[in-house]
Amino acid sequence: MATSGTTAFNPDFTEIAEEAFERAGREMRSGYDLRTARRSMNLLTIEWQNRGINMWTIDEGTINLVQGTGTYALPADTIDIMEQLIRTGSGSSSTQQDISVSRISVSTYSSIPNKLSQGRPVQVWVDRGRDNPSINVWPIPDQGTAEAPYYIFKYWRLRRIEDAGDGVNTADMNFRFLPTLMAGLAYYIAMKDPDLVSRVPMLQAEYAFQFELAAGEDREKASVRLIPRVYRSF
Repeated sequence: MATSGTTAFNPDFTEIAEEAFERAGREMRSGYDLRTARRSMNLLTIEWQNRGINMWTIDEGTINLVQGTGTYALPADTIDIMEQLIRTGSGSSSTQQDISVSRISVSTYSSIPNKLSQGRPVQVWVDRGRDNPSINVWPIPDQGTAEAPYYIFKYWRLRRIEDAGDGVNTADMNFRFLPTLMAGLAYYIAMKDPDLVSRVPMLQAEYAFQFELAAGEDREKASVRLIPRVYRSF
């Protein structure tokens, strides 16, 4: 018997909400049902981001460092920086070099007596501001421009999971987390409906089970993780 030959299953938000309502024990019948499911899904994915690393949200980026400038903006949806380095001689196999940069705390950064000292940056404080995350390097660069940088700050960051969006949008997540999403959304929906309160313990247990399965697979396979952050169980 022939198989489908496809691996493209990726339900849109309306289909995800329908499945979640069915698991919770009722039908999705109105526009309000879709709106409340969208709100719950956004809260659910924020919960995941509080638990630890979601591997599919790791992005790579670079910032051209400018002489005399110590503070640089990160993308607004940045949660945290996982790893960072300074690159010099970029683009040439004979001159390119990646140099480690130590991440320091705000207290260590604040204790630096002269924050205007210039040289090759060796330390960075990551300001995880609510709306405007940024990095502060020290010493501040002693050469280079935005167009012709001498130092390039290269980083790997965790970004936010995208919002649920409209009913035709698909979820911003690895396919392994789709069962977790549907189980978690069913649990969230049931918690808001007094008629479904008896199903809450069962739905919570299923959500916890699915999350542990997905989180256990969605992890770094190398012997050493980039940073010591792990998923927290229920």
